[in-house]
Amino acid sequence: MEEELFIPIVMFICVAVVFSLWFFFRYKSRLAIQQTFRLALEKGSELSPEFIRQLGEPEPSKDKDLRRGLIWVALGLALAVLGVAIGEPDATGPLLGGAAFPALVGAAYLIMWRYGARKE
Repeated sequence: MEEELFIPIVMFICVAVVFSLWFFFRYKSRLAIQQTFRLALEKGSELSPEFIRQLGEPEPSKDKDLRRGLIWVALGLALAVLGVAIGEPDATGPLLGGAAFPALVGAAYLIMWRYGARKE
């Protein structure tokens, strides 16, 4: 095989590994919660609805959209700066176009954070 062929293969393998680990650790977390419920029921304790809700599904932070928006906007700015730093016209246009996508997704998150209904 040629060496240039290894780069995309390794990239896709890395993406697959990251998603696999994410799904695995999410599975392990849910399994631990189920074991906690099972142990509590075996010992005869009564589970209140508040306790089940707290363990089963943690309440999302009210500033979750702000954090996501800032990360996406920063990613878009980083791509734009990369495009300008390269300085070649053949690379600047596509990188600036690619930078528009994460920047606009981040702007949408910031708008949702600003105007969305937040629980106090």
